[in-house]
Amino acid sequence: MAVVTVSQRPKDRVAKISLYVVLGLGVLVVVGPFLWMLLASVKPEAEIRQVPPTWLPETWTLENFRQLFTRLNFPLYFFNSTLVALVVTVGNLLFCSLLGYALAKLNFPGKRALLLVVLGMLMVPGMVLFVPQFVLVSNLGLANSYAGLILPFLAGPFGVFLMRQFLGTIPDDLIEAARVDGAGEWRIFFRIVLPLCRPALATLGILTFLSSWNNFLWPLVVATTEDKYTLPVALALYSVGQNRTDFGLLLAGSVVVVLPILIVFLVLQRHFMRGIATTGLK
Repeated sequence: MAVVTVSQRPKDRVAKISLYVVLGLGVLVVVGPFLWMLLASVKPEAEIRQVPPTWLPETWTLENFRQLFTRLNFPLYFFNSTLVALVVTVGNLLFCSLLGYALAKLNFPGKRALLLVVLGMLMVPGMVLFVPQFVLVSNLGLANSYAGLILPFLAGPFGVFLMRQFLGTIPDDLIEAARVDGAGEWRIFFRIVLPLCRPALATLGILTFLSSWNNFLWPLVVATTEDKYTLPVALALYSVGQNRTDFGLLLAGSVVVVLPILIVFLVLQRHFMRGIATTGLK
């Protein structure tokens, strides 16, 4: 046994080193573009366009960020993005949780058919629904309004399925005991079930906020005046001119757009990891 152990040590060492190399390359692939974006945002425009490109800035400057806050109505666009993302996130947390609870814990006619509809909607690409959603919003007179930016995304099939899977792990005996004590379904949901769903809610909240904050195509089509532009739309329209793209402005704006997402993830990462690990076990 001792001989086998000694002979296996070099192989184990090589395997461990290979694993570290592969993981290091994976981290470099994931973090590299973000790090380059951050460094390029403090470069002059000429240095950004330099061929071959440089990794570290030769000249450090905050001119790109100054232009970002002076050329754009940044507070308004930031407010629009924040409002839309927060309302969409809160709506998904509430409505997806309610429907997920109904599909996981309640018995009613058509429950199985409704679940099949939710699963079927997961297979439908979002672009297929883009035109019908836009026609519906326009016919309701909600184009170029906050309601038009928000209402189509207040609930989604992925959120419903995620919450349904997590709620399935909550013991039925706990809910039955609350019913025996006289608690109604609304009280059971808000006082007992919802506090137990914090990991799944954190996961759904981060994913929904990320999707809504980065949404570009829908606000571009629905928002027809500048006062309803979100940050991604404003950056795309103001950084692209008739003759060239202002990469410095675009990169500085991208850094500012990414920061709120990083902050949300860092605050909720513990619940996010737990939600990913536990959702779908049952």
